Amino acid sequence: MSVYLDHQATSPMPQAVKDAYLDALGVAGNPSALHGGGRAARALLEQARERVAAVVGAHPTEVIFTSGGTEAINTALKGSVWEHQRQQGERPQPVIAATRAEHHATIDAITWLVDQEGAQWREVAVDHEAVMELDSLQEALDSGGVTIVTTLLANNEVGSYQPVTDIAERSRSAGASVHVDAVAAAGYGRLAFSEMGVDALSVSAHKLGGPVGTGALILSRQAPTLQALHHGGNQQRSRSGTMDVAGAVAMAAALEVRAEARQSGQERLVGLRDRLKDGLRAGSPQIVVRGSLSNRLPGNLHVTVPGCTGEVLLFLCDQEGIQVSTGSACQAGVPEPSHVLSAMGVPPQDAWGALRLTLGYTTSAEDVEHVIRVFPTVVERATQAGLAGIKS
Repeated sequence: MSVYLDHQATSPMPQAVKDAYLDALGVAGNPSALHGGGRAARALLEQARERVAAVVGAHPTEVIFTSGGTEAINTALKGSVWEHQRQQGERPQPVIAATRAEHHATIDAITWLVDQEGAQWREVAVDHEAVMELDSLQEALDSGGVTIVTTLLANNEVGSYQPVTDIAERSRSAGASVHVDAVAAAGYGRLAFSEMGVDALSVSAHKLGGPVGTGALILSRQAPTLQALHHGGNQQRSRSGTMDVAGAVAMAAALEVRAEARQSGQERLVGLRDRLKDGLRAGSPQIVVRGSLSNRLPGNLHVTVPGCTGEVLLFLCDQEGIQVSTGSACQAGVPEPSHVLSAMGVPPQDAWGALRLTLGYTTSAEDVEHVIRVFPTVVERATQAGLAGIKS
């Protein structure tokens, strides 16, 4: 039996999205061309832009199609810093306020800006559930000079929702712009960009059941046009490059599929996730659930298992036909504990045993029961292997 519980890495493409994608691939024409094929491609592209805007609660002119969430995040952060430098010069120094629990697309972009552009990273603390501490944010803002605050909508590892409305209000009051990484959360709950009080929001298609290589940066009409990452045509505001029409159409379809099934789909996922959580705990009482227990992504279950490694857990799950992900990151071939768990204050010896199980529209009750049945054996075998090879 094969069970796919890695929907937050990539969610399988529903048939309706496949059909829309294939139909759009049949339209030959560069959307910037003036002939009939180009005009047909442009019409599909602009319809997709309107459809995406309708689902995320934005104006169509605010939707900038990208190659994915990583590009959208980099454009928001680097573009904001470069625009700050264009307007202000090298002084005052651009300041970015963010936690250490962000996705690596954010962390690596900030690190690059610190190293290459002289920016300052003003760190904001998170609590034991990976939720940004508002007092810590206020302290960072009160120190003055913050250019941009960036936050997740929901943590991509442990699933905890962030207090985005409060973050936005405090940041805007201090004169800072706000970017929200909604890549992990865009397929769950209602997105209302125009009501969030933020300047930019990043989404990715393949987390929603769309194609890999497509995403969007939602950039407020009130925000300045950001400096582009690369140049060569200015086909969109703050972005150059020929646009992927079929990818945009498929992303719009994926967002619409998620929106149509939002309430019933979320209730089903919460029920399956809670059954999985209770079943795993009953079979292996030593398991610790990480992240918020009450305010988290509906399909997210993140656990740590003492005395073993996530890599061994993942391997043993895979042998049982269960596809999950580990909470640890592999940077430059060197495994290390999850930076999110470290920011939460989880000791390294516990963080090593992290596993993320994420459910989606393909997940069935039978899938959940299968995982519950085999997981105690997986934990037993992983515990026997222990923490061999891990440096203390």
